[in-house]
Parts: sequence; C-alpha cells; structure tokens
Amino acid sequence: MKHILVAVAWPYANGPLHLGHMAGCYLPADIFARYHRLKGNRVLMVSGSDMHGTPIMVTAQQEGAKPEEVALRYHKLITSSLEEMGISFDLFTHTHTPEHEAVVHEILGRLDEAGFIEPRTTTAPYDPKAGQFLPDRYVEGTCPHCKSTGARGDQCDECGKTLDADELIDPHPKLNPDVPLEFRETEHLFFRLSAFREQLLEWLSEGKGHWKSNVLKFTRNWLEEGLEDRAITRDLEWGVPVPRDGYESKRIYVWFEAVMGYYSASRHWAQLQGEPEEWRKWWDDPEAEHRYFMAKDNIPFHTIIWPAMLLGCGMQLPHDVPANEYLLLDSAQFSKSRRHAVWIPDYLERYDSEALRYYLAAVMPEQKDANFSWEDYVTRVNTELIGNLGNLLHRVVSFAQKNFPDGLHADECALPELRDRVATAHAKMDAALAACKFKRGLAAMLELSQATNAALNAAAPWKLLKQDRAACEAQLVGFLNVCRALSIMMMPFLPRTGETAWRYLGQPGTPQAAGWEAALDGATDFTLQRPEPLFAKLDLKQVLEKEMPQDELPELKPEISFDDFKKLDIRVGTVVGVEKHPDADKLWLLDVDFGGPTRRLVTGLRGVYEADELQGRQIAVLVNLQRAKFRGVESEGMLLAAESGKLVSLLQPDQQVENGSRIH
Repeated sequence: MKHILVAVAWPYANGPLHLGHMAGCYLPADIFARYHRLKGNRVLMVSGSDMHGTPIMVTAQQEGAKPEEVALRYHKLITSSLEEMGISFDLFTHTHTPEHEAVVHEILGRLDEAGFIEPRTTTAPYDPKAGQFLPDRYVEGTCPHCKSTGARGDQCDECGKTLDADELIDPHPKLNPDVPLEFRETEHLFFRLSAFREQLLEWLSEGKGHWKSNVLKFTRNWLEEGLEDRAITRDLEWGVPVPRDGYESKRIYVWFEAVMGYYSASRHWAQLQGEPEEWRKWWDDPEAEHRYFMAKDNIPFHTIIWPAMLLGCGMQLPHDVPANEYLLLDSAQFSKSRRHAVWIPDYLERYDSEALRYYLAAVMPEQKDANFSWEDYVTRVNTELIGNLGNLLHRVVSFAQKNFPDGLHADECALPELRDRVATAHAKMDAALAACKFKRGLAAMLELSQATNAALNAAAPWKLLKQDRAACEAQLVGFLNVCRALSIMMMPFLPRTGETAWRYLGQPGTPQAAGWEAALDGATDFTLQRPEPLFAKLDLKQVLEKEMPQDELPELKPEISFDDFKKLDIRVGTVVGVEKHPDADKLWLLDVDFGGPTRRLVTGLRGVYEADELQGRQIAVLVNLQRAKFRGVESEGMLLAAESGKLVSLLQPDQQVENGSRIH
C-alpha cells in the first residue's frame, strides 16, 4: 500500500468553474485518486479556493463588495459544483483560514531562518490617480515576448511567460487605462529563488521519465534561462498578513502563499479527522508519492517555485506534475475574466454530470489543446457512451433479468474468450491510469465494451434460449461478468454509473469495496434488478437551439450534387507504420492498410499527434486525390481531419470497421 498525495490546483474564488477547469485538473485528479483508492492505496486528495488573489479584488471592486464577501460566495459555488461533478476531495478548503495562515507563517519562518528571505528596496507600479501601489494583475500592457495585448503584470496568458509589470510594453493601470503608470520605490521581502537553480536542474534530471514531455520541456527552458529572486510581499490590504514589524500594510504575495495550501490542507484534514499527526504519513514518509494536477499555465509554480520552497524547508518534492494543455471553446481559451466559457453550474442545470465526465475524459487535453463543441459533445455521448457502453449494460442485464427473473447460475463461463478480453482491457487500463494517460484508459474500456457488443450479437442468446435454456444461462453469466468487470473499471471515470450498474447486477457491497482486481474475479451467481437506461439520449437540434443563439449557428457551404460527391473515393484504413520525414520537421510518413496494398501518406501532423497516438488508429482517407510529392516523398492520398482555429482533429469511425470500407 502506498500513500499518495493528490494535490490539485487552487481556483480563484472570483467566479464559477467552467469546463476548462474541469478538463484541466479536477477531473484528471479525481480519476487518478479513484483509481488508486480502488487499488487499495491511501489517497489524500486536497485543494481549495484561492481567496487572496488580485482577481478577487478586481471582482469585488467591480461589484462594490468586500473581497471576503466575494471570495466566500464563490467558494461556496465552486464547492457545490465540484460535489455535483463527483470530484472526491478528502478536503476542499480555502486559503482564508487560521490553519492556512499559521502554516504560511511557519514556512516563511523556516525559509527566513535558512537564509532564503531578505528585504530589498525595489520599484513597484503606482497608480497616481488612485493613489496606491498596484498588484500585478491591476497592470496591463503588451507582452514583450509574443506582442499579445492584454498581458498582465504577472503573466501573459497567450504565450505562458511570467512577467514583471515593468517588462510590459506600454503598461497602464487596469482600472484607469488612460493614466500613465508610475514606478515608485517600496520595500518588500524577496525569496532567493536563484539559489535553487542547480538543485532543481539536478532533481529534474533524476528519473523523470514518467513526466510528460511538455512539462519537462517547459521546466527545463525556464531553468536554462536562469532564475530570478522574486518578491513575496505586496502593498495590499487583502491577504495573509506579514509577520514582521514595519510590514503591517503589506500582505504575502498570493503566488507564494497559495501553493503552501497543499501542505496546510493536509494538516487541516488531519485535525478534522481527530488525528492531528496523520498528515505525516504523506509528508514525512520518503516513499509517499506527491502528484500535482493543474493546467499548463501553472507548470512553473509547481515544478520550480514550490519545489524550491520545499527544498529550502527540507520537505517532500513532487513525484510528478501531470499538467494538461488547454480545453478551448471555439478555438479560444476558456476565460473567467473574458466571460468566455461554458460554466459548470449552467451545465449542471440542464445535463447529466456523468455524461460530462465521460466527454471531458474522452477529449482530455493531455498532450495538446482540445476543442469543446456542443456538436461533438452530443455525438460522443450518443454514440460512445450510450450506443456502446450504456447499450451493452442495458441489453445484457434487461434480457437476462426478463428471462431469468429468479437469478442465474453457472459453474464456469461458457465463453472463456470473454474472460480473456476482460483481462487484456484491465491490464491496458491499469497501465494507462497509473501513467496518467486517462484517454488511453478510457479507450481500453470502450474497446472491451464494443468487442463484447459484437460477441453478444454473434452468440445471439435470444435464439439459444429457445433451444437450450441451460446453455443460454451459461452464456449470459459470461456476458454478465463482463458487465460486472466494466462496472468496476468505469468507477474512476463514471462513479455513479458504476455503482448503479453494480446494483442492477445484484452484486454485494459496492464496486469500491470490491476493489480494482475484483474485475478479474468473476461471479457465478447473479440475482438481477430490472435496469433503467443509464443515460438519456441527447437531441442535437434541441441542444444547439438551447446553447447557441440562432445567429451563431454555423453556416452551410453551397449545395453540391450527389454526382459531385460520388467522385470522392473516401475509405477507412489503419495506420500500421509511423516515421519522421527525413527532410521536414513537421511531417509524418504514415503507412496505411486499406485491406490490400499498403499506401504511404505524407501529413503535417507532427507536433499535433505523437507517433503512438497515430499507430493503430483507423482514419478516413481520400484515396483518389491526385498524388503529390512533399520534400521528395510521394503521398498516395489525403487523410481527413477537422480544423478549428489552431486545433486539428482526425476523423475516424466510432466503431472498428474493415480496412478499405468506403465512406458514403
């Protein structure tokens, strides 16, 4: 048994959560935590609302309210959304607690005693009209790196670079944009971050093969550019007080104190359990693993700044930081400040939380940005979640319950190949979830469900029932055991659905209590309940009319004749080989099997898809397109993909079909 800390990014308490938050960190963290609990490991999953960030001050000023009122109101809303989405925190707290303040002062004292904190006189942005020093988020301007307008004094959201206000081009006060910004002297405490560069480089080189490549690259680039000491106090009235004479009007900078929340929340959780030293099993045991889940804009805070603070205090370093890329909406980043989002509370008023968990897991931006669209959401829920997984569970259980209302029994499985399929899928899922490759884990479960649907059609127990009732019963027990395994395997992704399916199957206890390995055990007796459909099918037209104003519905291209369409020869093939183009950094060479001779395609998907994401995938290809050479290599067709802004998504059948199948 391992002790695993699942530490999840802290949302600013200045608005509701949106789908980008859920796909970026909360759902992946929950999948990982639920999987390890099923495995029998002790998981402590903590996070909370960031109450002291300047976004809260901006929102409070806009609403004419006090920052504390705004923060507590949105903390309550955020907590409710997480609970309704089934995110299983052991403690979701916030940073405006006595427990957190005490820990912040403790860590600050330890770093100060070790010589890593020192006062310095510096310049800070000052708004002469407001008569006050400005927090970094109250300063806006043009990014010096990517030239994006609207960059803040702490970070550019467009390129991800962290900034200081004086680095911006044409900086100005956010609330008084026509007032020239001034920089005046003020004294602040600084954290000597530069002292940890060599230690961090050494730590990063030690066995980080399990880290995502984007996280390693981002972090190494930061370290190679060099580290600068950072101010840890600000001229503010809202936040954690500074325990030092002369600093009464200043507060701890939020980037410095918020990351301490993982530690303060762990200790707070232990107090609430009535076992105040229990947190040490996660923080003092060198064998314990710490995993930090967040989106890519938070990478440096968790791979550089927080680890430096931990090194300065002699505390446990992260085992992994599996940060995700962004989920986009209409090819633009979800944003609270720009009100560009699908909000979780709004979604939950209309649709099923489990359907959203499924969809976000299926499109999770693990290695590259993903795009949310209502059309794709409806299609995947109807065809994959309902048409594949839900369909199998409902048809097997309902048929078996109707024809064997007193229960089913079989001494051994009549279809041993079903047991082998379960074992294969279970092993794939196990490896994928342990490595935080959640899309791959979900795909393994769907492959099992799809293959079992096909096996059910081939076995046709409804025909066998009339000929040999005992043989039919033995077959059904085999199919019911696949459903039993699926009810356990879906628990990390669809916990409510897994528990419902387990109950329909008449299994004792809960799938959580049975544990991960119980999926391989099988059962010989089933006393079934009459099942209700697990999911409600969605109507695309109704969803679009509800979610998109009529003038925003996509326009159609001019009509073409059916004869024009018939000229296109589009077929499905399987990628059986992936190579780098020898003379082009952005091109893959794909060998595609169409059920006959293999064809070679040249495609510009390097940097969009990794080789292992393409290998074995079925794709749609226009095979009668005139051949063309790209950097000396001839392409014998063109694969089809959807393009939305910067996003590219391959078209593929929702079920496995024979290679060479035509698309009509």
